[in-house]
Amino acid sequence: MLQPLRETFIAEDYPDLLVGLVAADDAAVYRLNERQAIVTTTDFFPPVVDDPHDFGAIAAANALSDVYAMGGRPLFAINLVAFPDNLEIEILAQILRGGAEKVAEAGAVIAGGHSVTDREPKYGLAVTGVVDPAQVKTKGGSRPGELLLLTKPLGTGVVTTALKQQIAGEVDVAAAVASMKQLNRQAAEAAEAAGVRSMTDVTGFGLLGHAHEMAHLGLVNFRLFLDRLPWLPGAVAYGQAGAFPGGMGRNRDYFAPWLTFDENVTPLMQEMLWTPETSGGLLAAVAPEAVATFQAHCPSAVVVGQVWPGDGHIHVTHSGAWHG
Repeated sequence: MLQPLRETFIAEDYPDLLVGLVAADDAAVYRLNERQAIVTTTDFFPPVVDDPHDFGAIAAANALSDVYAMGGRPLFAINLVAFPDNLEIEILAQILRGGAEKVAEAGAVIAGGHSVTDREPKYGLAVTGVVDPAQVKTKGGSRPGELLLLTKPLGTGVVTTALKQQIAGEVDVAAAVASMKQLNRQAAEAAEAAGVRSMTDVTGFGLLGHAHEMAHLGLVNFRLFLDRLPWLPGAVAYGQAGAFPGGMGRNRDYFAPWLTFDENVTPLMQEMLWTPETSGGLLAAVAPEAVATFQAHCPSAVVVGQVWPGDGHIHVTHSGAWHG
C-alpha cells in the first residue's frame, strides 16, 4: 500500500518516522523524543464468528496485536464500524461491547470512533500505542542461528470457514474463538524479556507469508519444522474436508516463489500453511540462549523453526531437528 506514496513522501524527509515508509511492517512508529515513540495501526474486517460479542473481541484483539508485534504498549483506540441499517442496533451494541472489553483488558481505552452504513457488518480499531525507540521490534532483523518461536496454535482460518459451512463442532469453534480473543500482550512481554529484535503477528498472509516477510526483510532464510507446529483442535480435519477460505489460494499464488517443501510435506499440509489466520500469535526470532526466558514469560510459545543465512527463502521440512 506504500508504493503509490513513494514519490509524495520521501523517507529522508521524515527522520522521526522510524517505521512506515521504507519497509512494510505491522505498524508505523514515529519518534517523539529519545525515550518515546508513537505506534499506530488499524485493522477491521467482516464477522468471522456468529456471536456478535465474540466478533467484537476478536476484531479488537487482532487490531491490538500489531502494536504488540512492534514491542509497543496500547494507549487508546478508535472504533471503526460499518453496519447495515436493517440489523438490530443491539447487535452493534454487542460488537462494540466485546471490543471495548478487550481494549480495557489491554490496559487501553476506547476514545471515540466513526461509523458508516454498509450492507455487510465490519468492525475494527485504529490503535495508538507507545514504545521506547530503542526497543522497537520489526519484521527485519532476524539473525542466522536464532530460533523461531510461535505463541499461538494455527488453524483459525479453516475452523471459521468450517463454521460458515456448518460442519464445525462446537468444541472446536470454542477453542478457536478463545485463541483469537487472546491478546498477544504476554507474548510481547516475553519478547521484551528475551531481547527479541524481530517478530511479527501471524494473520492474513498465513504462517508462510508472514515468515517470508520476516526472512526477506532480514536478508535471511527460515527453516520451519512441520511436526513442531501447533494446531487448533479439528483444524487439520476441516482442512481435509476442504474448508479453506479464498485467501489460501491468493497467498499461495503470491508467496510460492520463495517457498520449498520437503517431499513428505503433503499438499494438504502445504495448503494449511498458506491459509490466512485471524488474530494469530507472534512469530519471533529468538537467540537460543534466550528461548527459556521467552517460554517462561509465555508458556504457550513453541520452537517451530530456525534462521539461516540467505535471501528471504522459506523451506518447510517435516522433522524438527535444528542446530545451535
